Amino acid sequence: MKKVFLVYGHYNEKSFNAAIRDVFIETAKQKGHQVDLVDLYKEKFNPVFSGEKPDAIVIDHQKRIEKSDTIVLIAPIWNFRMPAILEGWIDKVLAPPWAFSFKKLFGNYGYPIGNLEGKKAIVFCTYGSPQFAIRTFFLNMPTKRLRRGVFNICGIKDVTYKRYFAVPFVTEEKRKKFLEDVKRTAIEL
Repeated sequence: MKKVFLVYGHYNEKSFNAAIRDVFIETAKQKGHQVDLVDLYKEKFNPVFSGEKPDAIVIDHQKRIEKSDTIVLIAPIWNFRMPAILEGWIDKVLAPPWAFSFKKLFGNYGYPIGNLEGKKAIVFCTYGSPQFAIRTFFLNMPTKRLRRGVFNICGIKDVTYKRYFAVPFVTEEKRKKFLEDVKRTAIEL
């Protein structure tokens, strides 16, 4: 049995992101896994970081992550990044010194030491744009930011990144195929 900490970042309960969330949770629970859901919009999470120390909400999320095996993020890609509420969550929760620290070599040079080693991350992103445009020009942006950036610095090496393109324009059959992929991902936890 795996413990999953799921962070959901979409305001619309009728969005395809909500369908991804619901299918993932249902499938994971059917397989005996536990899912701890944080719905950032419903919780009115404040994404603005102004240099303050972590508040009770951030500390609570960090403690829940400590108890989990897998972190799952579900959100759309707007303007080549996740919504500000989820980006702010990353900035506040997956932050030093809790998620990582730096080993100083000399001067201002060093390397990160991740404190979340052994955890897995799964990212589900939806795009409104056609796949060709995203893959040709912009795909590396969210991938680099999360897989090669944030998670890597935190020590998370096992990252699954799922992308669903042109979601507003695809057929119902294509949406079903997307959700079958979500099910397979939950089954393979």
